[in-house]
Amino acid sequence: MIASLRGTVLSKDLESLILEVGGVGHEINVTAATASRLETGSEALLMVVPSYAMYGGGETLYGFLDASEKAMFCAFRDEIPGTGAKKALEYLDKASKSLPDFRRAVIDRDEKMLGAVFGFSKKTATKIVDALKGKLDDMRVAGQPHIQKAAEPALPGSWAQALSALESLGYKPAEVRSALQSLAEEHGGKELPAEQLVRQALKRL
Repeated sequence: MIASLRGTVLSKDLESLILEVGGVGHEINVTAATASRLETGSEALLMVVPSYAMYGGGETLYGFLDASEKAMFCAFRDEIPGTGAKKALEYLDKASKSLPDFRRAVIDRDEKMLGAVFGFSKKTATKIVDALKGKLDDMRVAGQPHIQKAAEPALPGSWAQALSALESLGYKPAEVRSALQSLAEEHGGKELPAEQLVRQALKRL
């Protein structure tokens, strides 16, 4: 199985490129972000993932500039139901705006960021965070998050205490806030004992 290819970029567009390796031109599907970083006539090293069409179809190659892009592509393709290689590449193209921030948004279940910053629909954002829950925690991506999250509104009294208590149990802040927000809507935002809020929130986590 081909794992990487080094050669000369003969031509490219926003979806693919031709990489000449040892006199043989390989057509490789890439994201628009990857294509924009490569110059025609320059040498390139691409991490490669082959994909095979069903019922005896031919081989299609997908290329990535580094291991973290390749790993994210494989996570999309293998973990999200109904996602083939082509759709996984579309997802990666959006996530490539900032892989560290995308990873953080998935871990924090920040569907608003996935929509506002990366352009995923609400339905797709929900599908992504559900499918990739716990799958990206140990994934290494280059760089640091740089997209500033909007400040979260402060929670009053016992709600803040419940938030702190649930976080201390190991639950992610975004998940806890979502559960507490749901409870606040049910109870009209009125003050309740922190212990009661914790018990009710745990049923939603």
